[in-house]
Amino acid sequence: MSNCPDWSPTPLAGLVVVQRPRIEDHRGFLSRFFCAETLREAGFDAPIAQINHTLTRARGALRGLHYQRPPHAEVKMVSCLRGEVFDVAVDLRAGSPTFLRWHGEVLSADNRRSLLIPRGFAHGFQALTDDCELLYLHSAAYAPDAEGAANALDPALAIRWPLDITDLSERDRTHPMLDPDFKGITA
Repeated sequence: MSNCPDWSPTPLAGLVVVQRPRIEDHRGFLSRFFCAETLREAGFDAPIAQINHTLTRARGALRGLHYQRPPHAEVKMVSCLRGEVFDVAVDLRAGSPTFLRWHGEVLSADNRRSLLIPRGFAHGFQALTDDCELLYLHSAAYAPDAEGAANALDPALAIRWPLDITDLSERDRTHPMLDPDFKGITA
């Protein structure tokens, strides 16, 4: 049995769900978290440049929607190591047939799913349990001058967050709503 992650497409081109298989015995398990060859086929087409680990303490807390503009646009793979989150990616690619559409997946330690998010997408999540830990693999290092954001509560996106929002940072709360003339970003 191969222990390489498997992947499947979502309705948004380039956005894929990664499933990490597990080999278990009485001692515990082994799960290959990243396999460059397999995930290159799925769209992680650059070396890992940065890895971030986050903790979100409270169920209902919302983070995002963040992205990096070119030339620092990034591919990222988001995984939940503890707890459960509703993870969302929004297509902001100029000219994309799914422009401004979003897709959400439940990621958890138990289901061993990850979301591989291509360049040109914004990303955010809502904690479905307390004490959620996420691991992010990025193809580009964070560049503050290239940071972009969309408001996670923007009616133009109409994201259906599964829980009442109990916490949203002031920074995320004040991200602007999309301008009606917004044509997207070039990834």
